[in-house]
Amino acid sequence: MPEASLPDKVPVIMFVDDETSVLSALRRLSVDSRYRCEFFTAPHDALDFAKQEAVAVVISDNQMPAMTGIEFLARMRHVSPDTVRIMMTAYANLGVAISAINHSEAFRFITKPWDNAELLALIDEGVARYDMLTSMKSRDESRYRSLAQTVELKDPYTRGHCDRVAEYAEKLARAVGIGEPLLTCIRHGSILHDCGKIGVPEEVLNFPGKLTLQEFEIIKQHPDWGTRVAREANLPEAVVNVILYHHERVDGSGYPAGLTGENIPIESRIVAIADVYDALTSDRPYRKGNTSADATEILMGLAGLLDPQLLELFREKVISEISSSEFV
Repeated sequence: MPEASLPDKVPVIMFVDDETSVLSALRRLSVDSRYRCEFFTAPHDALDFAKQEAVAVVISDNQMPAMTGIEFLARMRHVSPDTVRIMMTAYANLGVAISAINHSEAFRFITKPWDNAELLALIDEGVARYDMLTSMKSRDESRYRSLAQTVELKDPYTRGHCDRVAEYAEKLARAVGIGEPLLTCIRHGSILHDCGKIGVPEEVLNFPGKLTLQEFEIIKQHPDWGTRVAREANLPEAVVNVILYHHERVDGSGYPAGLTGENIPIESRIVAIADVYDALTSDRPYRKGNTSADATEILMGLAGLLDPQLLELFREKVISEISSSEFV
């Protein structure tokens, strides 16, 4: 198995198609790519390459004489399981889709003739998913922070958000009396809680006004998107819980599952409070951040949405420490 690519390495994109005319078109499209692109007409050669090099994304035709794309992607799954697999076919149908999912766990499909902008966006999405997965599998907190910073680059108003949420959540967890290993899971979950936003378009993240219902539905997908990758990376369940449930509310009005009260894992309830507090005190495209005093008043008014006992402890132990440090 090839080693996972390091963050400073250029991601490798592999195209596999037996038609040289198709590969020529893909070469032209990739001339100005920020990725390293490799092209193969023979699936066996592509597999040999993947045994030696870390491949972020592979895009394969299905109808090939030496080996079908479904068979090739299934073999890629074993040779390089972290590689994001995309099927490109001129004969897309439900049977092909089901077979590709069952045998190779294809990430996406794209049909021929392809739309250039759609294909390039799909490659970017695949690389983002690959980076998320390899970062999570590393179990390296510095890689987690690098991933969080990548997400925050899409939305400059959230710069430092994940680190601050981790700091506040860890302080609250200690005040509750939580020890290891859950404490580390809360810190890691806090750093990664918004990782799914890497798949949200920047124009939605940075929209300066109220989002439309459709745009908000896109935003609401980020816990599920991040959770799928976290589970594939076999992260601890408590970390997954933070990513998945940090937008749940104790009255059941949250998302994605509409959990209530103590049905929401405590690690998720802790991070939810830290997340809201940092959002209240941070600048946003549509408003300036609140002072600590104003944010505290707003936060305590959310006792019907956030855990009221944890809220009170957050005010007593965490906000008081933050406020006192501001005057040092």
